Amino acid sequence: AVMSVLRGQADVVLAGAATARIEGYRPVRPRELWGDLREGRSETPPLAVATRTLDVHPDILKGAPPQSRTIVITTESAPADRRREAEQTADVVVAGRDRVRPVAVLEALSDRGLYRVLTEGGPHLLAEFAAAGLLDELCLTLSPRLLGPEASRIVAGDAPSHARDLRLAGLLESKGSLFLRYTRP
Repeated sequence: AVMSVLRGQADVVLAGAATARIEGYRPVRPRELWGDLREGRSETPPLAVATRTLDVHPDILKGAPPQSRTIVITTESAPADRRREAEQTADVVVAGRDRVRPVAVLEALSDRGLYRVLTEGGPHLLAEFAAAGLLDELCLTLSPRLLGPEASRIVAGDAPSHARDLRLAGLLESKGSLFLRYTRP
């Protein structure tokens, strides 16, 4: 329910292409739970997918409502044939030469009036935004489940090393799971 409310409040839902593939992302569908959360905006926030290569599942590109077309954020070096194909059913934005630049992503989204960006992952995209100092808040879910032995991180990849202090702004608990909301001081 918490994740659904976050989506309902967002102007756009942003995810990296690998996360979108692995987790089976599709265009966002309306939820009854949203009630008045979307008042004055489209019924659903558009899905934006960041990808250097335009390797996205075809269902991400089609099936979105016309007022919430999928936004594909890519690079100048992405294959031209894939870009042309994506442009048939989605809005394609170039946000960097060889890698998607977080600042360019936010500029492109704000040019469309999309200011509340819910970045759902994955760890590489989150690392890029965190390294650029562009995260205003972090919502983190901890579940009572021990997984291993691999050391997973919520940020990964080759983004510059960075450290940011955050302030706990909220905490919810349900059946042993914790939902934490941190903000920048």
